[in-house]
Amino acid sequence: MTILHEIYTYGSIRFNQTLKILPISEKVFSQQLKELVEAGLIRRISYDTVPPKVEYVLTPSGEQLIPALDILYIWSIRQMHDRRIPIDADAFVVHKSEKYVDALGDIMRENNFWPGRERRRGVEQGEE
Repeated sequence: MTILHEIYTYGSIRFNQTLKILPISEKVFSQQLKELVEAGLIRRISYDTVPPKVEYVLTPSGEQLIPALDILYIWSIRQMHDRRIPIDADAFVVHKSEKYVDALGDIMRENNFWPGRERRRGVEQGEE
């Protein structure tokens, strides 16, 4: 889900750049990318450059899946919160867009996971 969200957010991802920011091993990341390609959700684009450059982009099927994943993500965070299951701050790191802040801002604020941009805006508006 995080990989698809990263591609959706940035339009494409590169293996090494994304590996640096996601808490995942190279082996697992590589396998997940392969499975997403095989499932038809992302497409691998290779460029004939030195050093080799590879990007991953969403396919139309992958783009259609994003709204369902958004709903599932929001639901899962709310369920964890309601059941008092600890929520790791990393759950919010890659999900800083307005749709998540609007849906989960109360939980982010309560757990002090408020993303930087939104937190500054909240402070400026006197919300905190």
